[in-house]
Amino acid sequence: MMRTSKKIVQAMHRAIKDYDMLCDGDKVCVGLSGGKDSLTLLASLWQYQKQVKFKFEIVAVAVDVFGDTDYSALSAFCQENSIDFYVERTKIKQIVFDERKEKNPCSLCANLRRGVLNSTAKKLGCNKVALGHHADDLIQTFFMSISQENRLSTFWPKVYLSRQDITVIRPLIYVWEKEIFPLASHYPVITNNCPANKHSNREKVKTILDNLENEVQNFKLSLHRSLCAVERYNLLDKAKGVKK
Repeated sequence: MMRTSKKIVQAMHRAIKDYDMLCDGDKVCVGLSGGKDSLTLLASLWQYQKQVKFKFEIVAVAVDVFGDTDYSALSAFCQENSIDFYVERTKIKQIVFDERKEKNPCSLCANLRRGVLNSTAKKLGCNKVALGHHADDLIQTFFMSISQENRLSTFWPKVYLSRQDITVIRPLIYVWEKEIFPLASHYPVITNNCPANKHSNREKVKTILDNLENEVQNFKLSLHRSLCAVERYNLLDKAKGVKK
């Protein structure tokens, strides 16, 4: 039986309700990388599925960046819990690192992976794709947008992609990474062998935020609440056109 925590499932329920992420008849493709976040997402959605009155399906898809990754442990994990599991082999690593030799490969790699995941989901008859981004990812993306793109932006909890006719949801946006860590030992986590692992811009931002958290009590929580509290948004665009 899949292991998760009551606290995580409750936080997931709140996010799903707040952003109307799921409804009766949905077929959800979970992007299963083999990391602790995506495995927690799968286990929590599996548990949530058994608690709600409406019905939705779950399938899991792994996008193989390297083309030869061993997913046998993930396959067995899904099979034990009656979840269909699919692997989509790709040449993304070859394209990003060998052919294009990207200095900052993460963005291109992520875009290619998402494209493959979404197209695979459509082939499987899914109308939604669930990603394992959590609360820490939300605020890290916000900081990365400020520092690298000169804009105030982060990913949305739910977004409809019209070109692919699929909706992407992120049910873990109210869950913190520290709440996920204790569950990792119960999952068949696959080691991340990406050459850019631990050397990405996201890792640098993560360190900055951890340092701020040490200096300012509950800094990350306050930032997360600020991003979610859209009714209290008050930036300069609201001042344009204001007459004396």
